[in-house]
Amino acid sequence: MSIRLALGHIEQLDDDVVTFGQQLGLTSVHLHTPGDLSGTDGFWTADELLGLRHRCEDAGLVLEAIENVPYAHWDKVLLGLPGRDAQLENYCRTIRNMAAAGITTLGHHFLPGYVWRTDLRASGRGGALVTAYDESRVAEGNALTGYKLTPPAPVEHPLTAEQMWENYHVFLTTVLPVAEEVGVRLSLHPDDPPTTLALGGIARILSSPEGLERAYELSGGSPAWGLTLCLGSVSEMAGAQSVERVIDFFGPRNRISYVHFRDVQGTVPKFEECFLGEGNLDPAAVLRRLAATGFDGFLIDDHVPAMLGDPDTWADTSSAAYCSRGRAHAMGYLQGLLAAL
Repeated sequence: MSIRLALGHIEQLDDDVVTFGQQLGLTSVHLHTPGDLSGTDGFWTADELLGLRHRCEDAGLVLEAIENVPYAHWDKVLLGLPGRDAQLENYCRTIRNMAAAGITTLGHHFLPGYVWRTDLRASGRGGALVTAYDESRVAEGNALTGYKLTPPAPVEHPLTAEQMWENYHVFLTTVLPVAEEVGVRLSLHPDDPPTTLALGGIARILSSPEGLERAYELSGGSPAWGLTLCLGSVSEMAGAQSVERVIDFFGPRNRISYVHFRDVQGTVPKFEECFLGEGNLDPAAVLRRLAATGFDGFLIDDHVPAMLGDPDTWADTSSAAYCSRGRAHAMGYLQGLLAAL
């Protein structure tokens, strides 16, 4: 294997998305809480997972990973509420069923309030639409409220950092032994935005390189624990400095499962998403650094600006918005970089 590109962050695999990936020349795919899976009993079954994998392969796409189970599958795990044990049991069922279906990577965040933005249609380069975060506006609420992974209602009781660390520890000690047993890697996504504010009353614990390193320590060195290197989220921390630190720590330890290759302009407390090459990072330098640390996995383009003629930013999860000029631009940019390097 080698560093490769996958069609990523797909919410629903349909004919348009498949054709878009084929036209881009991609041969693998990454799915994000796919609507193709019902999960009506609180977990994904082996049959539906296998059926989804076969649909990908029939389209000439290797299913690299699935990221994030539905919020209702583990909200009590995230929040440390009664009923957590039953949800943890179901999460372990999902892990076992993924292994049975031949899908070996399950991405996860640990962010009960999910991603937070204050603007979903800010103006980027040339008037392209981008999402943005401005800490001075958080009292207005999360502009992403209503997205499928955001809480359906505000939390009743605030959660401190200590409580969140305890909840994550309980999660890891329960699911990692199962993941090790069946050969599935659980891949952790950093907080977005990586702020010290308790947005929505919930402390964010994975908002710095130190927090990510502590999460790794809590895994006890389990081979089933990995990091989803969301370059945008880590860039939001301290720009290139935080990205370099995270790559240098997790890369040589073979803990980077895969990469969300995007960037922002600015850092917390205020940033906006942007086109590759105009943000905090030098994309070519990041790829070189990943390769130098031994990274051998896949990249996805993740969030992209909406260009002229594109329906909307990535907050719109329709196929029409997904198959966009902005996404084609990002993928072409990355394909060119990989070929040149």
